[in-house]
Amino acid sequence: MKKQLFLIALAALALTGCKQPTQEPDPVSDLPDWYYTGGKTGTTTNTSSMAFRQPTPATENVGSGQAFAQGDNIAEKDFVTTTSGRQHGLGPVYVRASCQHCHPNYSHGTSIPEGTYDASHQGNGTLLVVINPATQAYVPWLAGMPQLFGAAPFKAPLDPDKITVTWKTVQDEHGNKFADGETYELRYPEVKMPKEAVYVYNRGYRDPDGLLESEGYEIKLENTIGVYGSGLLDAIPDADIIAQYEKEANDKTSDGQPMLKNGLNPTFWDGGFKETGYYKNDPQWGPKRFTYALTRGPIMDAAGANAIWNITNVTRSDRQYHYLDLNGTIYATCASKDPEVQAGFAEYIAQHDPENTHPEWRTDDPKQNIYAYLTSKNLPVEMSDDEFTQVMVWHRGLAVPAARNVTDKQVLRGKELFTQIGCDYCHRPSWKTGEDVIRDPNNFKGFTAKMPQYQNQTIWPYTDMVQHKLCMENDIRTGWCRTTPLWGRGLHKKATGDAYEARLHDTRARNVIEAIMWHGYSTESDAYYTTQKFYELSKEDRDAIVEFINAI
Repeated sequence: MKKQLFLIALAALALTGCKQPTQEPDPVSDLPDWYYTGGKTGTTTNTSSMAFRQPTPATENVGSGQAFAQGDNIAEKDFVTTTSGRQHGLGPVYVRASCQHCHPNYSHGTSIPEGTYDASHQGNGTLLVVINPATQAYVPWLAGMPQLFGAAPFKAPLDPDKITVTWKTVQDEHGNKFADGETYELRYPEVKMPKEAVYVYNRGYRDPDGLLESEGYEIKLENTIGVYGSGLLDAIPDADIIAQYEKEANDKTSDGQPMLKNGLNPTFWDGGFKETGYYKNDPQWGPKRFTYALTRGPIMDAAGANAIWNITNVTRSDRQYHYLDLNGTIYATCASKDPEVQAGFAEYIAQHDPENTHPEWRTDDPKQNIYAYLTSKNLPVEMSDDEFTQVMVWHRGLAVPAARNVTDKQVLRGKELFTQIGCDYCHRPSWKTGEDVIRDPNNFKGFTAKMPQYQNQTIWPYTDMVQHKLCMENDIRTGWCRTTPLWGRGLHKKATGDAYEARLHDTRARNVIEAIMWHGYSTESDAYYTTQKFYELSKEDRDAIVEFINAI
């Protein structure tokens, strides 16, 4: 009898003393619509460290699950400098060797430590932005995304070991302290790059504008964004985005003043929407959707389709040329005169053109051979059409993780306050997708699998798809920055192992509080008054907004 009572007591103790793991709500139960961040066809219920790597239900529904898996395999693994194999063709110069280097577990890049810029670290998703400060334009002697590595015998256009990052701190009008005593820190990165870090300078090139030799250029950081959910943003109708521009252009405050202190970027709005942009294909394809500068859209010509080529310099049938510098010939000219490149080029080209189909790369003039190769528009295809299709199915098919803790009282309170103080003006909570017709500005004919589509879904990205100015210290190039989607951002640390949340365009904000308070650092910021409302909240209410932002 005593033994039986003991066993009963032990069982009771196990039931009361061992807390069961918290489970996400069953997705088929009665949940709020904002739980399905990507709609029913674009959301994954996986909220683990692998949350950003899941295919959407739409991808499986069209039978492209295998193509997605193959694309994921390409995105995950490093490209190599060999001339055969699935991931061959890296170089002759490149920015990173894989998608994972800049998008760890397909999240945004991790926070950048102080010291030497470590481009080889997987997770360092920041790109160096080297500009003419007078014009805000990229310098012509580097690519817009400068390459940091070279495949022998070629040399890296920039030497990352000579580039340093220093974190500076500033104080806002509140002295970086809330009225209840809680403090926060506002930091920003300062990047230094001596001219000796630039390959073409060391090879005798002199900039006609004098910026290179005088070191009069500016260097900024731009962090990568998460690639998940891009297909869903692509599915928002053009007309709805243009209507958002018109609304914000005409919105007034209660005293009749423009809602936005800085108005809208005149590149895209000048009394009406302008179908203009940065690239030759842009004007015929409506409003831009992707990158901080809104330089890309639709997705078939957006960041992913572009980066799989210009980050790696792996050619494909629609891009049989190298990505070298904005001028197009400066690096090629300097490399062609480099004795060490000349000495190794014959062996290099024997591997890259074994059938001797390009005799112009094998003349008696090594200088001419190197220049002809680097500037060729008819390079061998290194990524097959099947492989590019798989990458694009993967890119368009990445799901958004469902919102977390959607019944938690603190999260619900934060959601209410998020709207009350005006965060939802720029971070517009939801959009409705349209018929989602696949559009390709490059008119690529080789697609061999069906792209997932997201027709007529309510999605919750928390962005207005428009640019605004926050007027921060050492701000982003031009000051104009697309409102970053907030969906999934709270899972960054889990997905990457990063010590910080790495928010804002250059990872300056280590947590949500820092990100919010940077929005109000300047009285000229479009978000200044909303930030002041956040400042005036109690700590309990501030924490509630933080919990909500991390939950969506």
